Amino acid sequence: MHFQLDADTAAYRDEVRAHLQGVLTPEFEERIYRSGVSHDEEFAKGLVGKGYFAPAWPVEFGGQNRNAWDDQVVKEELMRFDAPVYLSETTRMVASIIREIGTPALKDRILPGAINGDITIAFGFTEPECGSDVAAAATKAVRDGDDWVINGSKMFTTNGHIADFVFLLARTSPEKPKHKGLTMFLVPRDSSGFEAQAVWTLSGERTNITFYSDVRVGDEWRIGEVDGGWQVLGLSLRDEHASGWGPHVIRLLQHAEHWATTTISDDGSRPIANTDVRRRLARVAMEAEVSMLLQRRCVWMLEQGEVPVAEGSMSKVFSTEALERGSQDVVELVGTDGLRSYLDPTAPERGRFEHSLRFSLGTTIYAGTSEVHRTIIAQRGLGLPR
Repeated sequence: MHFQLDADTAAYRDEVRAHLQGVLTPEFEERIYRSGVSHDEEFAKGLVGKGYFAPAWPVEFGGQNRNAWDDQVVKEELMRFDAPVYLSETTRMVASIIREIGTPALKDRILPGAINGDITIAFGFTEPECGSDVAAAATKAVRDGDDWVINGSKMFTTNGHIADFVFLLARTSPEKPKHKGLTMFLVPRDSSGFEAQAVWTLSGERTNITFYSDVRVGDEWRIGEVDGGWQVLGLSLRDEHASGWGPHVIRLLQHAEHWATTTISDDGSRPIANTDVRRRLARVAMEAEVSMLLQRRCVWMLEQGEVPVAEGSMSKVFSTEALERGSQDVVELVGTDGLRSYLDPTAPERGRFEHSLRFSLGTTIYAGTSEVHRTIIAQRGLGLPR
């Protein structure tokens, strides 16, 4: 097992970093934050043009056939720069599923547009009354000839107001156990009866509650077998659960170090001279290192042909909780100035500490709560009973 990048991958990472430094200007950052939408079509098309959108995909599908480590450094740099790629990521995840199990007609309809940035796809899993229990979905899809009629609602359908499609989990057999009566569909956003209403999160992001009122879709938009939606969903959650948030911890650390080494106190000293400051920075640095190692272990496993299940959950739980701990620690360290608003030019590091604190709280919920992931680690990693 190794965690260091080879020379070619390190050079590739530097290329990606240089591109992001050139396009993610302070003005761009502020515009994206003010909009609340983590997507920009021009930026996404720029990734496509550079080959950074799906570098590990086969060339015949629009990728570059790069290895898992090249793919990983692209993800790390995009996260470290807090690039607006959430809709691009969900699109790529769903496209991967369609590539794996979709019908030939669906592949022809979706894959080219998804990989060149012309088609976008949002997730439609969580429901208002179900919380983290995705399998308890009550949104119904009823067969009507060659069509399905969908009724229900979904919560936290981020980018559902701008995406071209929603990757929707619906109940098709209410009489079956909850995990066995679900089916996945790709629902066009312009379908009659679809509606998205804004919900604003603590971090300033816009997500949506979406409504489906007699939305009619043809059977050609079904992905996987009827009542086989839980298995299809598992393909998506496998990738999402293996996410690591270490680059966000690294960005927090970089801003904290910059503050500590450049700020001049009333007595002429700099914060870095204080033992407590160095101790807190060292703690964040150690957790950033562990977060990255846990994530890179998942990459190594994929390279070996293994699927990181418990290991992915370990990466996700540790890194998100490390980000939350680190954000709180740094705000306490900086003091009341650390709570001055994000993008305020007079705030330390333009208010990134305040934003990191708000943002970090949501990361322990995204892609499954910490409790859900601890259950996966207990059952799949330690072999403990339910």
